[in-house]
Amino acid sequence: MTKEQRLWSRTRDDLVHAMKDLGFSEELGEMAAKHLGSPKAMERMISYLHYEKPKSEELVVDEMLAIRSEIDAWREKKAAEEANARYNEMQYYGLTENEDQGGNEYA
Repeated sequence: MTKEQRLWSRTRDDLVHAMKDLGFSEELGEMAAKHLGSPKAMERMISYLHYEKPKSEELVVDEMLAIRSEIDAWREKKAAEEANARYNEMQYYGLTENEDQGGNEYA
């Protein structure tokens, strides 16, 4: 098991434990960990559980979806920034000779 896998597994276990401490099912914790995907997102969820102590599964799922939505929006923003930077570079420097001919510069 790699270091990243151990971190993910440990954080998942912490999330499941936090859910169980609040009276929610282990399955909800497992599903939340899988949906959130990253240790950092799971840590945000754990913090929410510790500070807010939600009383219903609906509140837990709403927060999980909100965290996931913020992550997706951040990724989209970064992809747009990268595309914009490449476009600006192309505008400033123009196309390379290979791109002018419709070739693949990586082939």
